[in-house]
Amino acid sequence: MPGFDGFGKMLVVFGLILVAAGLFIWLGGQWFNLGRLPGDIYVKRGNFTFYFPLVTSIIVSLLLTVILNLLSRR
Repeated sequence: MPGFDGFGKMLVVFGLILVAAGLFIWLGGQWFNLGRLPGDIYVKRGNFTFYFPLVTSIIVSLLLTVILNLLSRR
């Protein structure tokens, strides 16, 4: 089946991207203080906690945009 060669390669690339993103998030919280940046919304009242990592989401989005743009240029 020659049509599935490209699909298999694409799945491997997406898997590697997911692993890299997972490692970045896992280690980023320990090394770069991701998730606890100024601008992240954190509200704790009684037994209710609301957390929205606004600035962290923007930074991760910008990094992924730059990386994917660099990878897509050929």
